[in-house]
Amino acid sequence: MGYHPGIEDDGVYLSAVKSDLNPALFPHDAEFFRLQLQATVFDSWVADFIRLTHIPIPDAELLLQLATIMLTLYAAWRIARSLFPEARAQWAGVALVGAMFTLPVAGTALFIFDAHLHARSVATALILMAIAWIIEGKRWRIVPLLLLAFVIHPIMAALGISFCFFLTMALWEPVHVWLQSLSPARATSVAASFAPLGWVFEPQSPTWRKALATRSYYFLYQWHWYEWLGALAPLFLFWLLWRVAQRRGDTRLARFAMAVFAYGVCQQIVAMAVLGFPTLVRLTPLQPMRYLHLVYFFLALIAGCLIGKYLLKAVVWRWALFLVLFNGSMLAAQRAQLSGSHQIEWPGRDPSNPWIQAFEWIQANTPANAYFALDPRYLAAPGEDYHSFRALAERSQLADAIKDTAVVTQVPELAPDWERQVHAEQGWSGFQIADFERLKSEFGVDWVLVNYPQPAGLDCHWHNASLAVCQIP
Repeated sequence: MGYHPGIEDDGVYLSAVKSDLNPALFPHDAEFFRLQLQATVFDSWVADFIRLTHIPIPDAELLLQLATIMLTLYAAWRIARSLFPEARAQWAGVALVGAMFTLPVAGTALFIFDAHLHARSVATALILMAIAWIIEGKRWRIVPLLLLAFVIHPIMAALGISFCFFLTMALWEPVHVWLQSLSPARATSVAASFAPLGWVFEPQSPTWRKALATRSYYFLYQWHWYEWLGALAPLFLFWLLWRVAQRRGDTRLARFAMAVFAYGVCQQIVAMAVLGFPTLVRLTPLQPMRYLHLVYFFLALIAGCLIGKYLLKAVVWRWALFLVLFNGSMLAAQRAQLSGSHQIEWPGRDPSNPWIQAFEWIQANTPANAYFALDPRYLAAPGEDYHSFRALAERSQLADAIKDTAVVTQVPELAPDWERQVHAEQGWSGFQIADFERLKSEFGVDWVLVNYPQPAGLDCHWHNASLAVCQIP
């Protein structure tokens, strides 16, 4: 799996945590991470944990990541134990879940579990514990867990609550009565009641639509055929498992598989309706296809349990092959995707990534109010591995054209500032001193991170083989 603080969404969360702890940071453009997190208490709770424990931020983030992993795997084991009596099935299920943490979830741009601390992972761990308690008949315990998940990540919690409803019905009522009570209209009504945040229904703007268009994975009807297969095939597999388990008299497994299938079908209908009508385009950033996140988790868990029960049994060499095959293949995929960084970016370890080297120098040697400009597509630069400048350098920057674009789709009011700043940075690779002076005049930018050797006229303070940190005269 690896561990990579500051990449992808952690650029938002980690920046917010550091801002909560030190309000002097990010005097410019902090809205690009603060506004998106108004609906969650995650960053403030992490900051409170750091204040209370006095643990350094990098160590605290790693500790919380490990705790979330352990809670997730523990919940997976509890679910497996309730569905399969054989110990080998339970542990094979947990092992496969752990191995497949970084498996992409169809075309949603999600992983089963992120390689950094994420509110979605924490909320998912709580949801899985609630699901385990439902199966164990301890339904009265799930309310505080689901409420906690909701204040941490409202969208994922809404999907988790939806699944808990389906699972509870599957375990409480005769299957045929429950199925007859379902209809697409009813499912749409239930799911729509979970849509959070009033800004979703505000009028749209052309700039917001421009930002939205950069996220092809938002649009279900633009998915490739193999992404559709990745969405629909798991539902068919759970339908098949439901029928087979029912014939074999394995009632609890059959009911669970049926709940996953019914949840998936109804959520798929909702997603196709929401994403199929232009009048509902403002609901697109809610990404209703995220329902597949739970489906893929259960797919890995149940597949592992079945492999352990029927294939691995108690044969040591089969277990060894199973573990090496799945963990090795996922490790190889991770190394190919993040080839410029250490597989585990331990706190305090000297980075091998030249971009992180630059970020760390900036954090230690530039004023807290420094305002940086850098390539608006720096996140996609070879070897950068999507590490966030804001989160790791702890300095303000002009908007980028990748991660900040995703934030704009969630917070439309940022669209004008985002478009103005990104437009001003167009043609970055050919910038000369006059272009940097224009940025300074227009936005107040006083520092830049550029390729080394730097353009003539910049006052540079540090460089490595790839990058230079310079002031604009």
